[in-house]
Amino acid sequence: MRKLALFDLDNTLIPFDSDHAFGQYVAELGWVDAQQHREQNEAFYRQYKAGTLDLAAYLRFALQPIAGRDLDTLHAAHAAFMRDVVMPQIQPAARQLVERHKEAGDLCCIVTATNTFVTRPIADVFGVEHLIGVELERDGQGRYTGNWVGTPSFREGKIVRTEQWLGEQGLSWKDFDQIWFYSDSINDRPLLEHATHPVVVHPDPLLAAIAQEKGWPTLDLST
Repeated sequence: MRKLALFDLDNTLIPFDSDHAFGQYVAELGWVDAQQHREQNEAFYRQYKAGTLDLAAYLRFALQPIAGRDLDTLHAAHAAFMRDVVMPQIQPAARQLVERHKEAGDLCCIVTATNTFVTRPIADVFGVEHLIGVELERDGQGRYTGNWVGTPSFREGKIVRTEQWLGEQGLSWKDFDQIWFYSDSINDRPLLEHATHPVVVHPDPLLAAIAQEKGWPTLDLST
C-alpha cells in the first residue's frame, strides 16, 4: 500500500505562522518602517484567518523587505530567525508525527502558502526533503526581486502545485491508496477534501466547524 503524507506548516507542524513571524522579525531588524509594517502585517493576518486574504496584495507586501537585499545578509537574518523564533517553538509531537510517516515509508511533503525562502530551513529541521511553497523570482545576481513565479500554493493552488510536484516524480494522485493531509486552516479546505485522510490540527474556528460536520479527526501537537 502506497501512502502520501502532506503537511501544512504554519500553525500545524509549527505552533505559529512563519510568514507573519518573519514579517515581525524584519520590522525588529529595521528593514521597514516598524509601526506601519506591523499594522499591515496584522491586517493581512486577520484576513488570512478569516479566509478572505488577497494573496497578490499580501505577497507584494511580504516580499518587499527581502527584495534586492544582499543574499548573505538575508541568510544571516534567517539563521537568527531560526535560532530565536523557530527552534524554541518546535514541539516534539510534531517531529514525531513526521517521523512516523517517514518510518512507514510514506512519501512526505510540506505544502505551505509561505514562500520557500522562509520555509526551506524549517522543512530541513523536520527532515522533509520535499517542500511546496510560493516560489520567488530572482534577478541575474540571484537576489529576490519581490515577485513570485508560477502558481502560489494557496487554497486551490495547493492542489495544482501538488499535482505538478507529483508529475515531476512520475506520479499522480491515483498512485496512492492513502493520501493524508494535516492542516489548521479554512484556506486548506480544498486540499483537505481532496485527501482520503484529512486531519485537522489546532483548527481555526471555521475549519473546526467543517471538521465536526464532516467527522474529520482532530489532532493536538502541542503536547
